Amino acid sequence: MRNLVAAVVTCGVLGGGLAAFATNGDELIGVGPVSRSMGGVGIAIPQDSITAIFANPAALGACPCGTQSESVFGVTAFDPSVSTRINMMTPAGPMKLKADSEGQPYMIPAVGVTMAISEKMRMGVGAYGVSGMGTDYRNNKWDMDGNPANGFEGDLYTKLEIMKFAGMLSYQVADTVALGAALQGSYNNLDFGQGSSHDYAYGVQLGTHWRVGKFSFGASYTTPQKAEFKQVYNFDAHRGDTTQDDLTLEAPAKYGVGIALSPNDRLTFEVDTKYIDWEHAEGYDDFDWEGQWVFAAGVQVKATPKLALRAGINYAKSPVKEHNNWNPMGETMVQGKAVPTMGYEMLRVVGFPAVTETHASVGLGYKVTDDFTVNLGYLHAFENTVRETTGGGAIELESDLSENSYSMSMAWAF
Repeated sequence: MRNLVAAVVTCGVLGGGLAAFATNGDELIGVGPVSRSMGGVGIAIPQDSITAIFANPAALGACPCGTQSESVFGVTAFDPSVSTRINMMTPAGPMKLKADSEGQPYMIPAVGVTMAISEKMRMGVGAYGVSGMGTDYRNNKWDMDGNPANGFEGDLYTKLEIMKFAGMLSYQVADTVALGAALQGSYNNLDFGQGSSHDYAYGVQLGTHWRVGKFSFGASYTTPQKAEFKQVYNFDAHRGDTTQDDLTLEAPAKYGVGIALSPNDRLTFEVDTKYIDWEHAEGYDDFDWEGQWVFAAGVQVKATPKLALRAGINYAKSPVKEHNNWNPMGETMVQGKAVPTMGYEMLRVVGFPAVTETHASVGLGYKVTDDFTVNLGYLHAFENTVRETTGGGAIELESDLSENSYSMSMAWAF
């Protein structure tokens, strides 16, 4: 129990600085270097306890850590590259604005501890940075119409941070079938440059796992988890309102299935499919995100009894819909507030361009001793662009996003 408490406290302290883009919408691809280096798979055969807690609690008994207790500490250095271009036709002629979002690589922690209670029951607890996004254009002083109250045109700054905590149980109901559940809580922080606001959200993850010969199958479901950010931004200042407004953002429901093949002790293939229901999540529906299908594939090869090599791919179409022919002088309703459409589109395209689609990853694990393993992983998100224009093409907004991340973890069996 001392190890469980230490894991949660350590991860909570480190998680205070989380502020990063993620890769499937605003969610990370996998947690820790093992899953991330295999394209984010882990629903069918997680290769460490962090992956099991995050992807499918029922599959804990199927991973190498399932027969014993394990502590894992990991960290990901996340380095997004974000830039934007704003092209406008003005009475004085064309105006072109271009800038790179400021910021340094972000450190995202992950800690997990799992324990075998009996031959059939296992438990675990984990804490990990799971989601986030943001941009920083505060030094660019954009103001397209001379009205600084016209929403997100000036010092555009956005930051969303989500740190999740989970306690889980898995039970082997038969030799080849297991069920699992995790109680999840999250710390959520949102900042639009007018003061940050935070809230806590809660939900449940349910999972099942079964084996048929050399094949393993897994399925999981995560409930929506809603956070309410109080007095985070004055969305209707252009109407003379002086009150800071609230904004609700709901982490969407997620559905996932996976299938894995282990023809021998040295080789494992896994393919996962997930659906992230952005379009029915409060807040994301206001900003017109669509549901997202995620396809991931990963392989692990044990080159030697101590060395495991991993690779993976991950693809998901961007959830950020491109709007065209919108009216820059109009208004858009967001949770009962009239937001200037220019500011609304600036926020969607420039402030939160979570648009990467194609990802590739590699990694390795090395068993230093029988009880101690080091894992390394690298993931690259290839550049993708979101672009939209007003009616008549007078204003064009465009953002590019690519990402590199470097992960490391240490796992102790006990």
